Parts: sequence; C-alpha cells; structure tokens
Amino acid sequence: MSRILAVGSVAYDSIETPFGKRTEILAGSATYFALAARHFAKVSVVAAVGDDFRKEDLDVLASRGIDVSGVESKAGRTFLWAAKYTDDLRGRTTLSTELGVFADFKPRVPPSQSAFPYLFLGNIDPDLQRGVHAGMERPSLVVCDTMNFWIEGRREALDRTLKVIDLLVINDEEAMLLSGEGNLARAAGAILKMGPKALVVKRGEHGAAVFGKGYLLFVPALILDGVVDPTGAGDTFAGGLVGCLAALGLGGRSALDETSMRLAVSAGTALASFTVQGFGVESLVGAAPAAIAERHAQLQKLAGWSGMKLPLGESA
Repeated sequence: MSRILAVGSVAYDSIETPFGKRTEILAGSATYFALAARHFAKVSVVAAVGDDFRKEDLDVLASRGIDVSGVESKAGRTFLWAAKYTDDLRGRTTLSTELGVFADFKPRVPPSQSAFPYLFLGNIDPDLQRGVHAGMERPSLVVCDTMNFWIEGRREALDRTLKVIDLLVINDEEAMLLSGEGNLARAAGAILKMGPKALVVKRGEHGAAVFGKGYLLFVPALILDGVVDPTGAGDTFAGGLVGCLAALGLGGRSALDETSMRLAVSAGTALASFTVQGFGVESLVGAAPAAIAERHAQLQKLAGWSGMKLPLGESA
C-alpha cells in the first residue's frame, strides 16, 4: 500500500450540540484525516500531545494500523478546543481554545518517513508546513489545508507555502478571504495563480467544488437522515480524498485530472458522512469498508455517475 505522512493536531474537543454534550473527546486534524485515509493507504502521523493524553485514545489510531511513532508526548496539556453549535448546526461559538503543547509544536519527521510519496500538511503555521515539506525527499503529491487565522495573521508565510504545494483544500469562506473575491469562481481563479495546481472548496451540506486545469467539478453531499456533530468533517473529507489518490498511485498533475479528482472527492464525501453522524470520531472509527462502498454507490446515483469503484484496502 502507498504511504502518507500527515502532519497536524492530535487533540481533545469539548462539544455541545442540540443532540448532546461531550467533554475532552479524541479529535484533531491529523486524527480525523488518518482515520479516513487508512481505509486506502498506510498513514503515519506527526503531532504533539501533552502528558495528560490518554493511552487508550492513542490506541484508537494504532489499533487501526495508523503509525503513531511520530506523535511526540511533551510535558503539559494537550490542545483542547471547546465549542457550542446552534440548533441548526450551521453556526457555532468557540468557548475556549487552549493550545497547550501545540503552541510550541515543531514537527519532527522520523527519517524513515521522509521519503513517503504523499504529504498532507494539516492546519498549522505556514512556516511549519513549509519546513516539513523542505525536509521531505521530493514527495509526488503535497496537499495542504489552512484556516482564517493563518490567512489573516500569517499571510506572507502562507503565500510562500502555497507556492510549493499541489492541492489546496479549504472551505468557501476561507477561499473568499484568501482571494479577496466575493465570487467563488473568481476566488478560485485568483488562488490557482498563487501556486496550487488544483483547488478543492468544501461547502458542507452543499458538497464540494473542484477547480483544476481546464475543468470545474462539483460533487454533491450525501443526504443524511441525522447529523449529530459536524466537527472534523472537513479533515475526514481530506483524509478520504488523499487516501484515495494514494491508493490509485497517482502523483503530481496525474492525480489532479478530472476523473481522478471525481473519485477522490467522492471518497472524501462518503467518509465525512460517517463523521457527522456521531460525536468526535465515534462513528468514523466504526465505518466498515462495505458501508463506505455503499455510501459511495449512493453518491454516484445521486450525482448521476456510474462504474466508479473505491480502491479500499484489504486492511481497512
């Protein structure tokens, strides 16, 4: 199987939605990403946690074949984010953000992982993202995520990072802010001039749009009968997307053609549909390959496609 290096956060969230409340549950961008991508490829995680991090939570990753040797334990508290969602789940209020050891996170890629062909740069400081990239041995595909905090506060550093990546995955609000445009098409055009070869814009319940060389692709979201907690859906989506491309053995521009991206984005969409149906990772960890394939089939029918099969791994 192909190998993916995911750099980001392994953290705790305290979440309240109309359907309940959970305190300090397993979360983080690298966590959601890896639990999705592992269905398609071997995943190694580079992150930092505090000495309060529970062994059983690290075992959630390790027991599913995810390499956690790059997760460093440091003295201090694990990154903790708390939020409360509105009744319709379309808005949320951040109650607290305690960075803990994540405030001084300096990614350390084990030498054995520096030659991995697929690299996912999660939502961390752009200089750190670029530093990880510089330490890799010419990865064939580099995918990056970012957020408003870095767009507004670290713009020059982010601009430098955008020049060295292949694919940027962000939401529509972030795309507007990054580009300074109020129209999604114009925003995408401006962002592609900044360096990425392709752009995926996540639009929540409205699906995702892909802007590539010579094509525009839209993938709808699945229509679900129950959404409990939207947290982590975007990182899960990215994990399914990158994992699928890795399973196909594609890198560079060959990974970003319309056909490959259609399959990869639909893989991410199928995986994200599990995440939102439980708190934290509770529904994602229980997603079986047969259930993932079934949701992918539902998505194909919804989108009017046919004949596309997910390259799910035997160890998923």
